[in-house]
Amino acid sequence: MAEKTLFTRIIDGEIPGSFVYQDEHVIAIRDINPAAPVHVLVIPRKPIPSLAELEEGDLELAGRILLAIRKVAEQEGLSRGYRVVVNTGKEGNQTVPHLHFHVMGGRQLSGHGTA
Repeated sequence: MAEKTLFTRIIDGEIPGSFVYQDEHVIAIRDINPAAPVHVLVIPRKPIPSLAELEEGDLELAGRILLAIRKVAEQEGLSRGYRVVVNTGKEGNQTVPHLHFHVMGGRQLSGHGTA
């Protein structure tokens, strides 16, 4: 069996996390190194290593993740806008091999966007 990731250990309650949302499919915790005033990680409970390894069978879960992102943004007061980032693989700067989405906002964000 593969070694548990940091996020799996948080999901399993082995180490603490600052939870802001959770349901049977997804958790959301505050990032310990925030890049914005609001920086929350939305993480599926299912240990999918990265976005590149999401499969057709994960279609419903992917939708649940997106809805959880919207709920977290609303809960965190990000009505004026927010950014969602998914780092994938080593060259994408993914540091934990468990799919997760960064939800950032709370100030005017700059760069990295074209629309």
